[in-house]
Amino acid sequence: MSSYPQNNRTYQIIHAAQAGKYAVGGFCVYNYDGVAAVVRAAEANNSPALIQFFPWTIHFQGKHFIQFAADLAHSAKVPIALHLDHCIKPEDAEIALQLPFDSIMVDGSLFDEEGNIAYVKSIVQKAEKVGQTVEAELGRMEGGYKDVLEVAEGSGVFTEPEAAKKFVQETGVHFLAPSFGNVHGPYPEPGAERWWQMDRLRRIREEVGDVCPLVLHGTAISDDLLKKGIEAGFYKVNQNKMVRRRYMKFLAEEAGKYELTDLQEKGVQIYAEEIGEMMKLLGSVGKA
Repeated sequence: MSSYPQNNRTYQIIHAAQAGKYAVGGFCVYNYDGVAAVVRAAEANNSPALIQFFPWTIHFQGKHFIQFAADLAHSAKVPIALHLDHCIKPEDAEIALQLPFDSIMVDGSLFDEEGNIAYVKSIVQKAEKVGQTVEAELGRMEGGYKDVLEVAEGSGVFTEPEAAKKFVQETGVHFLAPSFGNVHGPYPEPGAERWWQMDRLRRIREEVGDVCPLVLHGTAISDDLLKKGIEAGFYKVNQNKMVRRRYMKFLAEEAGKYELTDLQEKGVQIYAEEIGEMMKLLGSVGKA
């Protein structure tokens, strides 16, 4: 029988992607529509996936909603893990350890390097006891989302390749989100191609190796650049607004024209189709 972390659902999904040289989507959702859309898209495309929440969901939707989402994810016909993204506050990480998440993204990017190491290491040790795996950010990416994090322009910190190796070794973290010019939310002009430091990314990958797969944050980018990121070694790719644009447009334009049940059914289908298109781009279709 396999042991921790090999028996963890997120670990299995991401390491299978690494072995197969494709990426799996970490889809950030906020409500039932998002959860259902990821499950529907994953099953329709025979694709693994991660359903991701921010700590906001725990506080607004409640712990029972997290349990519901875990039940739906874990009963799917394909491998789907439940993940908590950008857990900045230590108290939120403590709550998450008591909930049915498969993995937690512990964001210590607002600490200095040693503080980040101490925070992440402490959560990794606690997560092992409940069978969860841990993703962490080293450096600090600019941008952010409402109710999650906000890093002002000019306050970003790049990940140093040598520091990445030390960070992984000292914390025992399972997945690493590097800062190499990627930005949460929209990129400044002239776009992500100008801001990404591919040489830095390659050196980070060389230092970390296969023991700790890389995770791509900041994906409001072109399809071509996304493919380059996957080729560079990102096996988990976070997605938020980019896979719900048509869904949001549909709700905004059609909300007064349908009964609520019809609105939700059509909305979820549109949302699932967008996610499915991203799964094709990531290369995870047919890999479940």
